[in-house]
Amino acid sequence: MGDHFGLGPATVPVVGVSPGLGAESDYAPRRGEPIRVLVVDDHALFRRGLEIVLAEEEDITVVGEAGDGAEAVLKAADLLPDIILMDVRMPRRSGIEACTAIKDVAPSTKIIMLTISDEEADLYEAIKAGATGYLLKEISTDEVATAIRAVADGQSQISPSMASKLLTEFKSMIQRRSDERELVPAPRLTDRELEVLKLVATGMNNREIAKELFISENTVKNHVRNILEKLQLHSRMEAVVYAMREKILEIG
Repeated sequence: MGDHFGLGPATVPVVGVSPGLGAESDYAPRRGEPIRVLVVDDHALFRRGLEIVLAEEEDITVVGEAGDGAEAVLKAADLLPDIILMDVRMPRRSGIEACTAIKDVAPSTKIIMLTISDEEADLYEAIKAGATGYLLKEISTDEVATAIRAVADGQSQISPSMASKLLTEFKSMIQRRSDERELVPAPRLTDRELEVLKLVATGMNNREIAKELFISENTVKNHVRNILEKLQLHSRMEAVVYAMREKILEIG
């Protein structure tokens, strides 16, 4: 373990940005059963490499593979995996197009984009399509398994360099929209909810937020759930986008 998938010599650590799509931590694999993973990539050698790496993990099992987005949708509907590792750019149907379709046929499945594409547009479109993670293939093999476990436990995972680009894209989007339309009144969040939301936006997970604010992890989860309900959104990632767009919160 500890090998790299090969884009760069240095390991890029994976950071938790937020819980995945759906209600706060509303999903976890069945206790005592391995996390079921579907691998989707148009390179057979890369798919095989992932299978070999993940076979060493007792709590993770690869239940299938697909070579393009169209096949991924069919396999997802048939296998109902817990996690899908999927490339962005593939023939017949892209990973982003497949992501949207998979959310219809297997809504409980979490999708992690594992790709060489470091384009901001691909990252942003993947999140809008419902991806819960976006990792570059330069990460180490150890980090792939770590990311799978984190997403299965309700966290979102984005490579640090891409998280920075995501915030830059959000800020650009805010500026464009503020020039185009009047802002609508937003539901009022409490001071504590705003504190939690700001920490979410910096990439902290629930445990880190609890430590920062000297409150319990369950209290953090309750705050996030209240934020989502007030904003009528489905994930913490969406809450951050909304808050920045409506200028509830600014990130420097």
